[in-house]
Amino acid sequence: MNQNMITGSPARSLIAFAIPMILGNLFQQFYSLADSIIVGRTLGQNALAAVGSTATVVLVYVAIANGLAIGCSVVISQLFGSRDFTRMKTAFNTSFMTFVGLSILFLVIGLSTCNAIIHLTGIPQEIVSDAKSYYYIYAAGFPGLFFYNISNSGFNALGKSRMPLLFLLISSVLNIGLDLLFILKFHWGVAGAAFATTISQYLAAAVSFITLLVYIRKNFPTEEKPQLFSGILLKTIAKVAVPSMITSSVVSIGFVAVQSLINSFGTDVMAAYTAAVRIDGIAIVPIVQIGNATSTFTAQNIGAQQVERVPKGYHVSLLMNAVICAAVGILLFFLGSAFVSLFLDASVSANAIKIGSEYLRIVGSCYFIMGAMNASTGVLRGAGDATWSMISVLCNFISRVAFSYIMVAITGDYHMIWWSNIIGWGIGFIIGFIRYRTGKWKTKSLVADASE
Repeated sequence: MNQNMITGSPARSLIAFAIPMILGNLFQQFYSLADSIIVGRTLGQNALAAVGSTATVVLVYVAIANGLAIGCSVVISQLFGSRDFTRMKTAFNTSFMTFVGLSILFLVIGLSTCNAIIHLTGIPQEIVSDAKSYYYIYAAGFPGLFFYNISNSGFNALGKSRMPLLFLLISSVLNIGLDLLFILKFHWGVAGAAFATTISQYLAAAVSFITLLVYIRKNFPTEEKPQLFSGILLKTIAKVAVPSMITSSVVSIGFVAVQSLINSFGTDVMAAYTAAVRIDGIAIVPIVQIGNATSTFTAQNIGAQQVERVPKGYHVSLLMNAVICAAVGILLFFLGSAFVSLFLDASVSANAIKIGSEYLRIVGSCYFIMGAMNASTGVLRGAGDATWSMISVLCNFISRVAFSYIMVAITGDYHMIWWSNIIGWGIGFIIGFIRYRTGKWKTKSLVADASE
């Protein structure tokens, strides 16, 4: 059954849709978590720092894929809500064709810019070799990354959030198994961790992509044959995808800028940040996915011309976030040190563990601000109000980077980088909430724009 969110209780719809998304993305986090724990515990602090230093650069490409997938998902969700299955299938086809070309383009860009990126991020010389190995191998998996994202967004647009969960479970188990095989048995070092992730990523992409094509063909028969490619629909998709891609790219470039600042404090802070960010990435999965679920809920109801249901979903989203953020924040405050210790040997990396746990306590105590920001931008994004969603997120990260650099320059204290997260979330929420309260997002439906 499709998770139809245009009827019934908004609370039940959002919870039923969000839980598989949360679980699926938790499994996705095991890609980087398994790499980091096994690398840190078996290869040492410098190897973990090498993986972390390139991971922020890789996030730029992940963000581009995510941003494009969001644009596709919003349009498909609105067409699904309006029950216009012919144009919905044309939107799928158009999205797939676009992703083929872009995945090849970014593969070439990724492989050809490695040396320049290593230089620009100021990675310490003692870990440059490992950093290059990890980046080159991971970049070879960019097509798999792109196709997994378009498949995942397709299932989510149709309300089938349980399907990506199954694929990610299988892929995550494989990733962990390959990590152990390549690092412990074959002794491939950091390169082994990158190979494990890349292979697992391609498997998840292939299985999910084929399954989605079969599912669409079987469950959405149409009398009229859908087009293989539509320039009009591509333009409609681009209205959301381009701002989302720009937003995600700037966000990730901001992460690279912050990573460069982190690198200036040496390997203790680098390793601490790498470990803490991995934990942070898992902790915020429910917050991020509730925002994504809110986006899909909004898109389906906008497509069905049931705008009055959207505020109900928004309020449910805020409540869900408040409960989850309180629980996760308390957990990180008391167990942050234990979590960071999973990645590092306490006998040789006690200072790094202390630094990492401080990070988790600071950001974890303010997750509720991030949750409110994501719920607000989720409504704007799902409604097709992509420009203001972009402005909210961009202001969040621009202020975060600016605060980090300015305050570190003044104080010389890396703790200012931790506090910058909270400053950015607050600014992003204020902008998103004000836009939501104006109600202007109600006039931004993309379904009419997709008419041919």
